[in-house]
Amino acid sequence: MERESFEDEATAALMNDLFVNIKIDREERPDVDRVYMTTVQALTGHGGWPLSVWLTPELKPFFGGTYFPPQSHHGRPGFPELLQSIGQTWKEKRSQVDGSAEKIFQTLAQQEGAVRATDGFSLSSQIDSLKGVLDRGYLQLAQSYDPDLGGFGQAPKFPRPATFNFLFRYWARTAEGPALDMTLDTLRKMWAGGMYDHLGGGFHRYSVDAYWRIPHFEKMLYDQAQLVCSYLDAYQITGEAFFEDVARDILEYVLRDLTDPVGGFYSAEDADSALDPEQPDQKEEGAFYMWTLFEAELALDEADAEIFLECFGITRAGNSIGDPTGELRNRNVLYRALTVEQASRRFKRPVDEVEKIIERGKESLLEARAQRLRPHLDDKVITAWNGLMISAFARAAAVLGEPRYLTAAVRAAEFVVNELYDEKNGTLLRRFRDGEARHPAHLEDYAFFIQGLLDLYEAGFDTRWLELAVSLSEVQNQLFWDEVNSGFYDTSGEDPSIILRTREIHDGAEPSGGSVAAGNLLRLAWILDRPEWRRLAEATVGSVSGVLQTSPISMPQMLVTVAMALDPPRQIVIAGDPGAEDTLAMLEVVAKRFLPGKVVILNEGRDGNLPGEAAEFYSSLDRQEGKATAYVCENYSCQLPTNDPATLASILDDDSD
Repeated sequence: MERESFEDEATAALMNDLFVNIKIDREERPDVDRVYMTTVQALTGHGGWPLSVWLTPELKPFFGGTYFPPQSHHGRPGFPELLQSIGQTWKEKRSQVDGSAEKIFQTLAQQEGAVRATDGFSLSSQIDSLKGVLDRGYLQLAQSYDPDLGGFGQAPKFPRPATFNFLFRYWARTAEGPALDMTLDTLRKMWAGGMYDHLGGGFHRYSVDAYWRIPHFEKMLYDQAQLVCSYLDAYQITGEAFFEDVARDILEYVLRDLTDPVGGFYSAEDADSALDPEQPDQKEEGAFYMWTLFEAELALDEADAEIFLECFGITRAGNSIGDPTGELRNRNVLYRALTVEQASRRFKRPVDEVEKIIERGKESLLEARAQRLRPHLDDKVITAWNGLMISAFARAAAVLGEPRYLTAAVRAAEFVVNELYDEKNGTLLRRFRDGEARHPAHLEDYAFFIQGLLDLYEAGFDTRWLELAVSLSEVQNQLFWDEVNSGFYDTSGEDPSIILRTREIHDGAEPSGGSVAAGNLLRLAWILDRPEWRRLAEATVGSVSGVLQTSPISMPQMLVTVAMALDPPRQIVIAGDPGAEDTLAMLEVVAKRFLPGKVVILNEGRDGNLPGEAAEFYSSLDRQEGKATAYVCENYSCQLPTNDPATLASILDDDSD
């Protein structure tokens, strides 16, 4: 619509004559977007972007929709025609418009208020019911699984990492093999398709076809962050180097292309770019990433070309299978058409030789691609998405034993603290760009950043991050908690321009703030021995229990929180000197294993490094015989200590069975 309507001079003149036009960046102001998306969904039965909504001066909506074509087409009014009609109605039937807007507002307010009250909700009395919710969530996902191509549902296919989070943890609880197999297969097939950037690393937004072949080429920070964690989970479970390599490649892409020099992480790279440097305004989706056969052959070493082209599905006609528009013509999206083993058999070359050919070819094409005009970089630093990325780098630092990743996580956390945190009142802002921080943070900003701080604490055991997570959680609870119905609002309610205080409960491309906040409160309750925060987490689950019962598949991250709440808390305490070889050996044993529902504490044996109300308990778990010692505890009741890494591994493996 920007190209077709907003940049058209005649249409723009009509808009400016009839209306006060406000363009919203929904990533910067999801609170505004959510209110009016809810409106359009109620009015039309569906939503999406671009989103156009007409409001009264009191900001109450009276008409809206998604895409409007520049001319009338197949019964849909053209945008200029629609503008004129709305303008005329406003002038001639103002009272009717105002009345309609008021009715719409009241309906929306009633919908937002229709949240199940949780007075008397008790997790202990709901255990069997909630276990059934987990089972139904798994069965619904299994029924939607594509056994041939991976993924859930039909095209377009989105990653939705919250689904992977749930399935991995469901497998860990139940040993239900298909839950693991579906997830690992989907992660492999996503990587093999064109949705993954095989040259520069990182995942595009989604696949328009069922094969993961033709992507929408935008790259989002929140996808990179969550998928790193998914591939790390897969690596912990399987030990396969493939999953480690993918996680590392994503992280290296983020470090190279999405990291501010001071340490924050940028939001995204656009899908569109220019083919011709002489015409930078003539952009086309995917131009930066696609190749004609001639372009690829020109960049490749002649001796490697045949094998490389076959491995990545590059043809003269273009590999546009699944392209619904037919716009790819003779261009190719790189995807793994052949595995290394298949290419080895087809070309009768050793596997290691094929691997070297692929690596040389990728380097050559990446070098050639660097000469093209890059897609636009969205250099906003969003607090919520930085929180997700801090989690990814922190977890990777622990699981992969990579100090560079811990450094990246710390720098990003310090960036948020320095630029987006008001130490005086303890609150966060949402967005930083070009030296300016703006907009009070929303629930998801607090929840995702707190999660990142908890993961950062468990990666480096710097208690300042745990202390900040605690103080931000207290502020979060004050700002967003619903005292009437329990659970969390998306916003604080302090902005008078936001006419509805919404509660997003579904886990989509990003998990909902409420799902993550509840999980954080459980972790903090386990670490700090704060039962009141456990009760808040359980009440949050209770506030959405009706939706969980009817549509658990819509809330996979909340299902993760349910699983956490149902199981007894497990604390793993390592008593030892930070950085000492014996301490690191113990921590490595823990980090290499997939252990959902645990927290890790380091007792350095000095005052001030242990957290909260449980400090006395942790300080009593001291090193034995002067060596780093591990304690595996369940709800603060511990097994016999050990200073032998092999014995610790055996204890953890036995507990996981």
